Amino acid sequence: MSRVVVEADGGSRGNPGPAGYGAVVFDADHRTVLAERHESIGWATNNVAEYRGLIAGLAAAAELGADEVDVRMDSKLVVEQMSGRWQVRHPDMIPLATRAREQAAGFSRVTYTWIPRARNAHADRLANEAMDSAAGVSAAPSMPAPEPSTDPNHATVRDDTKAPGWTGATGSPTRLLLLRHGQTPLSVERRYSGRGNPALTEFGRGQAEAAARRLGARGGITAVVSSPLGRARETATAAADALDLPVRVHDGLTETDFGAWEGLTFGEAARRDPALHRRWLGDTSVRPPDGESFDEVRARIGSVRDELIDEYGGATVLVVSHVTPIKTFLQFALDSGPSLLYRLHLDLASLSIAEFYPDGGSSVRLVNDTSHL
Repeated sequence: MSRVVVEADGGSRGNPGPAGYGAVVFDADHRTVLAERHESIGWATNNVAEYRGLIAGLAAAAELGADEVDVRMDSKLVVEQMSGRWQVRHPDMIPLATRAREQAAGFSRVTYTWIPRARNAHADRLANEAMDSAAGVSAAPSMPAPEPSTDPNHATVRDDTKAPGWTGATGSPTRLLLLRHGQTPLSVERRYSGRGNPALTEFGRGQAEAAARRLGARGGITAVVSSPLGRARETATAAADALDLPVRVHDGLTETDFGAWEGLTFGEAARRDPALHRRWLGDTSVRPPDGESFDEVRARIGSVRDELIDEYGGATVLVVSHVTPIKTFLQFALDSGPSLLYRLHLDLASLSIAEFYPDGGSSVRLVNDTSHL
């Protein structure tokens, strides 16, 4: 047998929590199932389970005598690390990546391709069957059962396929951890700071490091996506280093363009353009002079949200951005009107969490948390 297709997946209900993997081997035409593997692996993270799924799939392909393997997974982390484009630095991932590479070395050729979650349904089903069998696991081996967390960043409901409250949303959500950048000189003086590019202050860098420590301890994050502006990228880099992930820059996450009001205080802008400023405060279609309206920001962030869901469906993504884009993500998740933009306060380096479900449902689990500061 010369060539096979391996599709693999893994999951954890709680991340970390009861975990399992699934792997399926198809013939080269992707028509016939040649082998299936699935197993509950106790208490683990999503990333560990996904690597275990890959290892099981490669082992099954070797047992079938395959020479070439096309691996297809919806884990961006595993695909990029195994392709050599991302470094493997997390201590839990290093031995698993090494084991997977050792197995891959037994084939004449192995390729790795990222596929959307919807196209990985067979392996996903096997992983969920494994997790169903692990549902009775309540604690990590050799560890006491964890106490219910008082940190709202850590879900106390271990089954992440269940939406909070009474929304009835189903499936595994795409979870966006929304982190605002740290302090800059303009934020100290409470000036409009849009497309300008002030650096973080020393205090702001400390805020970024504090957020990074929290997120690094949390783990379970598949990707870090940042606004292109320096204050956001510096904040994102601190977190990415703690997570052993690269920073992906997305231009759509940039702050509102305040145009001629850039660098002005509220009072200065009001005095410069009194009538326009009053209209802008109550009408999201109004633009600052040579700037961007909040409606235009909403359209931009809506496209970013859809793109992130398509690319990282069912995963947890750290999004590092600015006050208006983060408010807009929360506005989408709450299905709320424009008043949220004017009434919701978000502190510098604060963390919020919005979830978007495959069936169109959404929820907000956290808003403006600064407990790490």
